[in-house]
Amino acid sequence: MAKSSADDIELRRACVSAIDDPTQKIIISIRVSMSRGIFTKSSKLGHQMAKPRVLALFTQSKGHSTTAFLRVLKYSTGGVLEPAKLYKLKHLSKVEVITNDPSGCMFTLGFDNLRSQSVAPPQWTMRSIDDRNRLLLCILNICRDVLGHLPKVVGIDVVEMALWAKENRPSVSTPRNVQDGGPVAFAVPETELKVNFEKELVSQAEEEEMEALLGSYVMGIGDAEAFSERLKRELQALEAANVHAILENEPLMDEVMQGLESATICVEDMDEWLATFNVKLRHMREDIESIETRNNMLVMQSVNNKCVIEELDKLLERLCVPSEYAASLTGGSFDEARMLQNVEACEWLTSALHGIEAPNLDPAYANMRAVCSLLYFSQRGQLKRPDHADLRYKCRTYARLLQHLKSLDKNSLGPLRKAYCSSLNLLLRREAREFANELRASTKASRNPTVWLEGSTGSGQNANATDTSTVSDAYAKMLTIFIPLLVDESSFFAHFMCFEVPTLVPPGGVADGNKAGYNDDLGIMDINENDSKSGKTSAELAALNESLQDLLNGIQEDFYAVVDWAYKIDPLRCISMHGITERYLSGQKADAAGFVRLLLGNLKSRISVQFSRFVDEACHELERNERTIRQMGVLSYIPRFATLATQMEQYISGQSRDLVDQSYTTFVGIMFVTLEKIAQTDPKYADMFLLENYAAFQNSLYELANIVPILAKFYHQASEAYEQACTRHISMIIYYQFERLFQFARRIEDLMFTVPPEEIPFQLGLSKMDLRKMLKSSLSGVDQSIALMYKKLQKNLVSEELLPSLWDKCKKEFLDMYEGFAQLVAKIYPTENIPSVAEMRELLASL
Repeated sequence: MAKSSADDIELRRACVSAIDDPTQKIIISIRVSMSRGIFTKSSKLGHQMAKPRVLALFTQSKGHSTTAFLRVLKYSTGGVLEPAKLYKLKHLSKVEVITNDPSGCMFTLGFDNLRSQSVAPPQWTMRSIDDRNRLLLCILNICRDVLGHLPKVVGIDVVEMALWAKENRPSVSTPRNVQDGGPVAFAVPETELKVNFEKELVSQAEEEEMEALLGSYVMGIGDAEAFSERLKRELQALEAANVHAILENEPLMDEVMQGLESATICVEDMDEWLATFNVKLRHMREDIESIETRNNMLVMQSVNNKCVIEELDKLLERLCVPSEYAASLTGGSFDEARMLQNVEACEWLTSALHGIEAPNLDPAYANMRAVCSLLYFSQRGQLKRPDHADLRYKCRTYARLLQHLKSLDKNSLGPLRKAYCSSLNLLLRREAREFANELRASTKASRNPTVWLEGSTGSGQNANATDTSTVSDAYAKMLTIFIPLLVDESSFFAHFMCFEVPTLVPPGGVADGNKAGYNDDLGIMDINENDSKSGKTSAELAALNESLQDLLNGIQEDFYAVVDWAYKIDPLRCISMHGITERYLSGQKADAAGFVRLLLGNLKSRISVQFSRFVDEACHELERNERTIRQMGVLSYIPRFATLATQMEQYISGQSRDLVDQSYTTFVGIMFVTLEKIAQTDPKYADMFLLENYAAFQNSLYELANIVPILAKFYHQASEAYEQACTRHISMIIYYQFERLFQFARRIEDLMFTVPPEEIPFQLGLSKMDLRKMLKSSLSGVDQSIALMYKKLQKNLVSEELLPSLWDKCKKEFLDMYEGFAQLVAKIYPTENIPSVAEMRELLASL
């Protein structure tokens, strides 16, 4: 033992001498053999093939921190130890005992900072298991206590290591100073620990079972304390293993959690579906209730209709006109021979009329009103064109009577005209309302969600715009059906009620197949052309217009409803509707169509107002988003306006050009004003921002500007603004890179107004020496300055396609400015040499 201690002391001294660093303290040194994966069947032979080395463990303290080293020392040819390698224990990640070594003395140390992880770590072979355990325990203790971490241990029974450490641990570590001043630790053996316990009375079988259990742990029956500590350590190891297993199962837990989240989402979706189904079921219940209500109403209506028919049959018996009186009233002449029969017929008719008036009429009939069958109007799924041929045919019966009434008493036609207008007005309004409702219901058109100029939407919003042509087609159909009908009704009314106005012939000269006009159809003589030119015509025309107002008033609301419906689906359809209205308005020239012209004019105004509303709302959205738009690149509404203009041009028809041009003027005016306001929020990049947006405006409207004059005007306006912004931006960049050069030129130009040229070199700051200094500082690295000027131009430019043209403008502007500077120098400093303009041009061309 004394010899071993002396060898250890000598080895420590040799290690300390080899290191020669008093700040490092040696902890342990052990002789080992090193081999890189060389091992034979014979452990002894393997040791002989290995290279002898010394492993020494050192610590070094700097302030509050301590560093631990593992040094490898080798023997030189003279047998002197010298440092070979150095490992920092903070990088130690793995301690592994080689399992195929029967001696158990071979192990490897793995470090995580090795440059090549593909090279196997060196293998160390100890002289004995005790040496191995001493070194490894010392390394593990330092890693735990000093460095605060433990490496991964493989191939070692930590319980046996702990037992070995308890049996071989020193009680005191007494440092002594060796001759060279290095500290050396001496181990004083600990006195044998005596454990006293009282043996309890147990049976022989229990004692044998306990001995067998302890024998499995290589312990005796008296090692109860060691056995208890062993069990505690194993319990801790098992708990650590459980924790490790839980951590290893973390991916599985993540999968389980993902499954639970998916299940939760499915449950939420099912809840939404159930809610949707509940809403649908509620609607179905409501529909069923509505159907039942309608059925009940239909049954009640059927019963009521039957009762009404019975009562009407009874009433018709009282209203039946004898055939002889009917012949006199409808087809008889007013010759003197037949006057007696006519008077009798009129007296009978008068008494019959008094018989159906209160108080002679049963009060039950007093409130009865005539109604038309629903089959006469448009219904769901069926657009019905109004047909008044039967009504006019029946009215023709009384045409000659009205002519005679006008001859006998002209004032008697006034009440008849008002009654006719009131009755027919109700019919026309009902027909227009039902037709408009069914027209909207049968037109399949999705509302166009496009918001054309709003800044908060995406830039590709117009690629999938909904086709809304069916909307303008529906409006055109409404006009196609009802405008001729209203014109015909107006003309028929004018002739039937004996207004002395010029005859109306529909376009093409045919009215209901009668080429001669309504006069022949009514059996009325044409009005004398001389009478139509007299003063009576204006009075008759005023009376006709007043009656037409009563006849057609209120029907415009149904036309307005169609216009408003079309606007809600697609505001741009106002353009095509405006053109359609213009075509119909230009075709109504007859006097009897005065109210129809007024109706079409009001429709045109209504459409213009709705389109102006769309323009105002779009401009309002643009202005409202002005503060939220970030000043960078091309604003989104620039390309959107081009798309909007393209769409609007497709809708133009008739006289809609003025309407669209006015909207262009409003849009572009607001766009340019907003663009300038946004640019002023950051004056540093204002010109760059303006030139990019004005260039984008020109590029997007180039094709349209060639065919639309108003857009060509705005195109040139944007071109001028683009050139101005380019000039300002390029001048700023040039002055930024060559500020001293062109400030010098500007000072000369200012002085030339007051000082003769030959005296300028004698002015303060403008001498020849000042010129040379300025040229040296400005043009010594002119190629680099020009390159920086290019980078400055490229910086913050979002539209890269503008860079080549901007750079060409920049080079041209620089050459023009430099040429002016060269002319000044040649005039003021004729003896001074500066780089020529040609040299500058070649330099710019080479970059």
